[in-house]
Amino acid sequence: MAPTSKRRHRRGPHREPSVRRPGGRRAAASARRSLRREAPGTVAVVADPAGFAAMRHRYTTFLFEDHPTYLRQVEKLLRSLTARGVRTSVGLFDPDDYARFCVREHIDPDTSDSRARYAAELAATGATVRYRGRPLVRLLPLLLAGRPRYPGGPTAARPGEGSTRGALEDAGDTVADLLGAAGPGTHHLVCSVTGTAGPLVAVLHAEAEPPAPPRTDPARELVFRAVLAAGLAAGRPGGVVMRTVRGGREEVRGWSLAGGRLRPLTEAEVFSAYCTDVETGEPVPPEPGLAYRAGFPLPRPSGSPGAAEGEERGKRRGGEG
Repeated sequence: MAPTSKRRHRRGPHREPSVRRPGGRRAAASARRSLRREAPGTVAVVADPAGFAAMRHRYTTFLFEDHPTYLRQVEKLLRSLTARGVRTSVGLFDPDDYARFCVREHIDPDTSDSRARYAAELAATGATVRYRGRPLVRLLPLLLAGRPRYPGGPTAARPGEGSTRGALEDAGDTVADLLGAAGPGTHHLVCSVTGTAGPLVAVLHAEAEPPAPPRTDPARELVFRAVLAAGLAAGRPGGVVMRTVRGGREEVRGWSLAGGRLRPLTEAEVFSAYCTDVETGEPVPPEPGLAYRAGFPLPRPSGSPGAAEGEERGKRRGGEG
């Protein structure tokens, strides 16, 4: 009898129907996809069984069956991101702090998008460590031992450190100003900020067709805002570049980040930045068809040094007119 006939016989009525088991390959792949949607550059991990049980009890969209399996899926995700060259950080997911965060932000806690926003908030507050391939079972005790014990949890505002939430709001306003002033077209933005353990980098893609608001990926925009907020709040050096495709033409603009604000680069500075080898300092040929443009001025963030003075000067000038 042909092999095909044998296989057909084995699928006869006496064979038990196939069942998709919760711990099977499909379930594991689905769990990793779910985690990937909630990992916008920072993976927030529920580190202890009690916290995991609380998440299971409170939220129907938290679909993991048991804590050990959950941790294995998190580690697979971290290794996958690292293998693809994605710079990833790990933070502690505190269920009680998460509940307070959702109340403050007026968002539904039982969604993967809200958990992604919480992870982005952890990235902005600095309550994370860079993942460098260390086994998660060794990393979690260090995170638990070193977690900050501030009233209200890791995402609550803390005395003496400035307003992280204010910096996030300023960053959101700055992104809106950038995309609003850029006009119609396809915009690709890159924000880089010098960090203590290396550069922080975020990428944002936007499609703009005024008068409708620009279309972006919400999770990526949150990460972009978090990186920019880190530079604004800490006054760290960095920059933003924006490439725009419009009407078949492509142009690039740039801004330097220093002192908690973005300064537009001149056309010559943008050209120099793109046409200089960063390692050797030698000139490189310009990209064919790419126009180098000066960055346009942006409003000074409300929380930056001198913002209040600038607003007061603007009011006086308006009164004199």
